[in-house]
Amino acid sequence: MLIEVLIALLSFAVGVGVGRYLLLKVLKKLEREARNKAAQILKEADLQSETLKKNKILEAKENFLKLKSEFENESNRKKNILLTNENKLKQQEAKLKQRETELKTLESKLMKTQEELKDQGFITLKMQEDLVLKLELADKKVEEADKMRLEQVTQLEKIANLKAEEARKQLMEALKTEAESKAASHIKQIIEEAKLTATKEAKKVVINTIQRTATEHTIENCVSVFNLDSDELKGKIIGREGRNIRTLEAATGVEIIVDDTPEAIIISGFDPVRREIAKISLQRLVADGRIHPARIEEIVAKTTKDIENEIVEIGERTVIDLGIHGVHPELIRMVGRMRFRSSYGQNLLQHSREVAKLCSIMAAELGLNPKVAKRAGLLHDIGKVWHEENELPHAILGMNLAQKYKESPEVCNAIGAHHDEIEMTTMFSPIVQVCDAISGSRPGARREMMESYIQRLKELETLAMSFKGVNKCYAIQAGRELRVLVDAENVSDKRAGQLSFDISQKIEKDMQYPGQIKVTVIRETRAVSYAK
Repeated sequence: MLIEVLIALLSFAVGVGVGRYLLLKVLKKLEREARNKAAQILKEADLQSETLKKNKILEAKENFLKLKSEFENESNRKKNILLTNENKLKQQEAKLKQRETELKTLESKLMKTQEELKDQGFITLKMQEDLVLKLELADKKVEEADKMRLEQVTQLEKIANLKAEEARKQLMEALKTEAESKAASHIKQIIEEAKLTATKEAKKVVINTIQRTATEHTIENCVSVFNLDSDELKGKIIGREGRNIRTLEAATGVEIIVDDTPEAIIISGFDPVRREIAKISLQRLVADGRIHPARIEEIVAKTTKDIENEIVEIGERTVIDLGIHGVHPELIRMVGRMRFRSSYGQNLLQHSREVAKLCSIMAAELGLNPKVAKRAGLLHDIGKVWHEENELPHAILGMNLAQKYKESPEVCNAIGAHHDEIEMTTMFSPIVQVCDAISGSRPGARREMMESYIQRLKELETLAMSFKGVNKCYAIQAGRELRVLVDAENVSDKRAGQLSFDISQKIEKDMQYPGQIKVTVIRETRAVSYAK
């Protein structure tokens, strides 16, 4: 009996332990499921909050742009209303002045008539009374006109924020300037008539000079063609997933166009120096056979250095060919840089050589020193190849550079005055001006659209470089795309997206361009180490 009781108690204890174990296991499972469900809910909440945040940011940007547009429209409307009111007030003032003049004329006629009648003895009392009434009426009208004129002047002073005395001074200055201009024109006409024979002789000198000089009709474009031995090399140049061609475009700042043209690749870019660097780099890479990103960057860096040396050689060869001696090395470098620049589509070095030859011949015809004239003609456009951005006109900038590098006063004045931006003080200045016009006015020599197009692309690159964190920037695809390379250490991925938006907004605000411009910001992180 005791044994059975023990067995029952033992069975009961075992059952309680198993039940407790199973209960704990179920509770742990329920706890895990609750934690997973809570994590999932938190994740969904984060996603929803991020989406809501992005939507709110977009809505805020749209509202900002809308408010900005409404503000500009309202400002323009108010400005137009003010201008209209100002014009109306000016017209009313003119009418009042005319009316005042008429009244004064009438008054003077009445006074004159009265005096004549008195002299003749025919005036009666009634006539005198009528005349007095008319004079009083005229005086009242004159007073009313003066009062209205004063009111108009006061309103104009409020609108223009200018006192009547100041306006009178400005009018006197304008009349003085106009009188001086007419006097100068009259004097100029007299001088031209006096020098009629000299003008005929000058025309003869110019014609003889043009006939003695051979010209080259050269117009440079924005495309270079690189010929290949076979179309198989196109695949190597493109590389796996376009890696090689992207590296080459980023390093040189040009666009490499690989199309169905047999055995040829097109290099597109508005800067001739970049195109030349890309072309020579491609030649060296194809000859070497090792085409990969690291090798491409090495070859481009070496080619860039070689091009700088070539620029110096071109400058030295040019001054030697023209027989010009004692030119500063920095000026020689600028002359060589002209080889890769254009002026309205005309090659700048060819234009400067042509102007130098024309100046030399014309100076010899006039009995002046041909070497000084040739020197001024060659250097007259060096302000166009200065590597730093400058707001000065190229003629003034070129004159400052020539003075800096110890050129003679005759040469400096000829450079600065060839566009009439300073006064001509020597006979060489008009010679350079005339020869510059002769070289640029040849049929086919220049294209205005080409210069404005290149200027727009330069402004586009300068605008992007003004942002903090931008290392390099290239305008490609004829200005339809702006590729911006940023510093990975200072610009994060999030900042890169914002930078792209900021640049596009500044382009819309500050520039005029056809179509649309794609702004691509490239942020690349590199880790470099050396095994020794």
